[in-house]
Amino acid sequence: MASITTQNKEMVGGTRQYIIDTARGLFSEQGYLGVSIRDIAQKLNITKAALYYHFTGKEEIYKEVLEGTFRDLNSVIQDALEEETTNKKIHKLIEGYLNFGLREKNLIKIMVAELSPNTSTLNKIAIELREKIANQIEPLIKEFFTRKNTVNGVNPRLLTLMLMGMMDGLLLEYSMLGSEINPGLMASQITAVLSLE
Repeated sequence: MASITTQNKEMVGGTRQYIIDTARGLFSEQGYLGVSIRDIAQKLNITKAALYYHFTGKEEIYKEVLEGTFRDLNSVIQDALEEETTNKKIHKLIEGYLNFGLREKNLIKIMVAELSPNTSTLNKIAIELREKIANQIEPLIKEFFTRKNTVNGVNPRLLTLMLMGMMDGLLLEYSMLGSEINPGLMASQITAVLSLE
């Protein structure tokens, strides 16, 4: 039988994760600025004091949400990198990224920089996490253009940022204008454009 201390730690850890998951849904729908500690507490049906027992404030909760969001996106990218061919990797990466962005609106919120200037710590974390994602994608871009023998004079980092910008733009189009996109079709079209000689 586990000790009371171990049981308490597991319970607290589970409670923290439940708070993060609940807050993630609120932030995804309303953005960082649109959600208050009171909103999170009400959604959880607990007092603000109970929420402060687990977190120092909204910024700490959002930090956990950002880190979880990018961990999930990292999984999408790793899954794409397991494909057999470079073209399949690129296609699955783009389709997975777009599908993820359509489901996970926190990605959109980060792209439009809706965090206030008072949240410079969160802005810094978001930039660092996006940098990590770019670092994962860049070797695939380099592999893609090396295979095509066009890597000379091509900056893989710039192409990575361009690809991410293109995908982010499609997600913004969907989010801001209510346009519909088909991630599979978009992935095929972008892969076809990248494959042009």
